[in-house]
Amino acid sequence: MAGPAPDEALAGAFEQQRGRLVAVAHRMLGSRADAEDAVQEAWLRLARQDPASIANLAGWLTTVVGRVCVDVLRSRKTRPEASYDDQLPELVVMEDGDGAPEDDALLAESVGLALLVVLDTLHPTQRLAFVLHDMFAVPFEEIGQIIGKSADAAKMLASRARRKVQDTPRPTDERRQQRPVVDAFLAAARGGDFEALLRVLDPDVTLSSHTPRGVVVRTGAAEVARRVQRGARAVATARRALVNGRPGVVVWNAHGKLLGVIACTVADGRIVEIITVNGPERLASMGLAARPD
Repeated sequence: MAGPAPDEALAGAFEQQRGRLVAVAHRMLGSRADAEDAVQEAWLRLARQDPASIANLAGWLTTVVGRVCVDVLRSRKTRPEASYDDQLPELVVMEDGDGAPEDDALLAESVGLALLVVLDTLHPTQRLAFVLHDMFAVPFEEIGQIIGKSADAAKMLASRARRKVQDTPRPTDERRQQRPVVDAFLAAARGGDFEALLRVLDPDVTLSSHTPRGVVVRTGAAEVARRVQRGARAVATARRALVNGRPGVVVWNAHGKLLGVIACTVADGRIVEIITVNGPERLASMGLAARPD
């Protein structure tokens, strides 16, 4: 049975914290929708709490949201099945210029987006410690209380996460190294050049096609090249894009209908992973519409 609703003053204080809480949860979970859900859960728990028992509302809410996020991340790792949204990282698509120095400011805005991909590789408690301390200046004593560990243990978790993040190449450098490979891939796909596609694809490349009906995964350069050749026949316009700060492509058909987004991961001069998205709702959430003039 739910307790009494928070009074108006407490509700107002919660709303003042909402933006910060959503930002914390977004960095933790990599999904705006999941972040909103985590903050809503904190609100529901607040409604069942005696306001007099909360000495520090901001700290209490951070603790609740942090624990909810850790539970969600642990659930993702242990759950045998995953929803469509869980399988696909949140993709933010931006226009990609020609790599001129003046484009670097635009690219810098995507650093935080690319960081989400790195954070997703961390253990849930490492991610929480790093996000809360390095991004939101939460003391290690408070972080330790959230995860049930000492302040020193929380500091160690954040340090390990920080080293992993720092070892990740800067998006600007990655873009300059990867863009020619993705451009060669795009040219080969447009020209239907099977051999050229094989040259830019890693032998063990993975193609994950995300659709409203589910995810189809193909592996191996030859299989992926054949699929890319078939799909390219429907494409009339293809434009460079930054997908979470990395080189990608947006494609339209001859009637100006948006067909999808392609995100590429490059390593050692070859594409090792391709993610394609063609679900209308997902594409709409990226702010993409009809073909540009």
